[in-house]
Amino acid sequence: MSTALLIAAASCATQQADDKVIDKPDLKITDGIFSVEALEALGRVTEPVVSPDETKILYGVSYESIEENASNRDLYVMNVDGSDAKRLTRTPKSENNAVWINGGAQIAFLYPDNGVNQVWVMDADGNNRKCVSNVENGVNGFLISPDEKHVVMIANVKYTKTAQDVYPDLPKASGRIIDDLMYKHWDEWVTEIPHPFLGDFDGNSVTNVYDIMQDEPYEAPMKPFGGVESFAWSPDSKQLIYVSRKKTGMEYALSTNSDLYLYDLESKTTKNITEGMMGYDTNPVYSPDGKYVAWLSMEHDGYESDKNRIFVMDCATGEKTDLTANWDYTVDAISWAHDSRFLYFLACRDGVKPMFSIGLDGTVSVVAQGTCDYDCIAPLSDGRVITMHHSMIAPNEIYSVKDGEVTQLTEVNKELLNQVTMPTVKQEMVTTTDGKEMLTWVILPPNFDESKKYPAVLYCQGGPQQAVSQFWSYRWNFAVMASHGYVIIAPNRRGLPGFGTEWNAQISGDYGGQNMRDYLSAVDYMKEKPYIDGEHIGAAGASYGGFSVYWLAGNHDKRFACFIAHAGIFNTESQYLETEEMWFANWDLGGPFWDKSNAVAQRSFANSPHKFVDKWDTPILITHGEYDFRILASQGMMAFNAARLRGVPAEMLIFPDENHWILKPQNAVLWQRVFFRWLDHWLKPEAAVEEAK
Repeated sequence: MSTALLIAAASCATQQADDKVIDKPDLKITDGIFSVEALEALGRVTEPVVSPDETKILYGVSYESIEENASNRDLYVMNVDGSDAKRLTRTPKSENNAVWINGGAQIAFLYPDNGVNQVWVMDADGNNRKCVSNVENGVNGFLISPDEKHVVMIANVKYTKTAQDVYPDLPKASGRIIDDLMYKHWDEWVTEIPHPFLGDFDGNSVTNVYDIMQDEPYEAPMKPFGGVESFAWSPDSKQLIYVSRKKTGMEYALSTNSDLYLYDLESKTTKNITEGMMGYDTNPVYSPDGKYVAWLSMEHDGYESDKNRIFVMDCATGEKTDLTANWDYTVDAISWAHDSRFLYFLACRDGVKPMFSIGLDGTVSVVAQGTCDYDCIAPLSDGRVITMHHSMIAPNEIYSVKDGEVTQLTEVNKELLNQVTMPTVKQEMVTTTDGKEMLTWVILPPNFDESKKYPAVLYCQGGPQQAVSQFWSYRWNFAVMASHGYVIIAPNRRGLPGFGTEWNAQISGDYGGQNMRDYLSAVDYMKEKPYIDGEHIGAAGASYGGFSVYWLAGNHDKRFACFIAHAGIFNTESQYLETEEMWFANWDLGGPFWDKSNAVAQRSFANSPHKFVDKWDTPILITHGEYDFRILASQGMMAFNAARLRGVPAEMLIFPDENHWILKPQNAVLWQRVFFRWLDHWLKPEAAVEEAK
């Protein structure tokens, strides 16, 4: 593996004058309906960054262009109280990873140059932009040291040999020679991996760059989603912590055992500070006084949805403490208070995601909560916290929190949202087949009339252990779904976080079990409501939600009138050998299907949806992306073929250029239009009659 950092020969180029800038769409809504087009027109507000003197907030807003089939993110700044918001950039490409430097006089950020991202610097008013790095393959992220004399940059290095490396006389050969697992991941063939490169920084250029993991064939940060949150500078800028899972091939595919590594800049030595901690260790954060390091830690190797605990290490003694040992929920994000006496954190609890604080003695307090999910934490020295939150009927905006009082600072989408009537969200407590109480979110259409009957859609969550909290999604958007005239039923079935570790863990090894009975309990409960049209209920979901739809298709006893499955697991035996992260398959399915002595695995594979195709009799829409290497598109194709061979009405939408998600704007609109066309045809009799005319 080559780990040399190649420096681009060309200097930073200026942007082409004819590049089109994607800006805020001029969408006028006359019917008051929150449509797919309205969803795509929203400004997507991204994480706020407070200036060093705590007087300004830097943030980004992204807009999508359906016409250009692309998106763009520009930077904005406002006073810390939300006043005097100003746009800093208006460029044809996105500014990302923006941070304050030079006491707030300048801003550093990522921006493309010659087709790849580089580190740039500009004045705080947006003027005098200049490129300060020249990394040939580009920079994926960066973190500047507290003294601003150093920067760590994420850059890709070559990982695998090409055919030409082995046989130079075959320059046009395209074959990949593979001799171990993890040759593909998420949506790519693994030919490069990210490494941390350290460089000197003087505000004008990055020099003396070197790879602190030179000749190590390991990722840092971890793919596919790791970024700058995987790094932490010590307050004195003398040490850097990075996250890595130092494994390759089959060992990597079978393990979630990542560690925190402490790199000393002077001695250039590395120490594993979480050795012996066997699960995911991620998101390191130094306390402002430098006495402690906090991070998120999972206990079990191979269990990616384990409880995320808050660990703190005393830097002087090395003593480690689990602050959340007596707190039964999983943590999403952490940030130290300015006085280093406690941490703020986010965690799902009871169907929402509040902001909490936790002392070094483990005492937990609520900082802010509501019918919403908080999304980031930026503490100020006066006790305020700058944050964002969203809900099922409102996208992210920036807020300030202090003493339980929440103040909205941005209104990026006020103009658009004032033109629509949003649905109503309420919660129902449903008794499950084993006598538990299950929180179920119910989203009612705008202008809901309880005297009328509405078709309904059961939402099946993916993950399988991702929260059904007050999330806002640009793919599975409940506000859009309800605005199409459907009542949405969204149960917090077994396997979801926010209701304790036992509830969360129950689903592992029980695919097709209690969580499916939970779904049916929610549907049966809602069918008794006078406003539900019990003859016209659909079920839809993605990933494990797609598995759920396929399973329900063979086990629903006429409860549903149609199904929609995106990127779902249809044949678990095939899935076991097709997926890339084997730790997931082993933990959740219990092991390989050929292990006849493994009762858990045998139960899992006996409950594979394809085993029940003989009972499929209900129309089904199947969608999938061909870049999905987590759940291959062949799973969707098998399901479609099975439905057609069974004589079941079926349709399939395949995207040759999408992964597990649908990301391109026109593809996103196409997916939504096909989604609602299918639902309307089978769940709204009047729509089917109109379609037949």
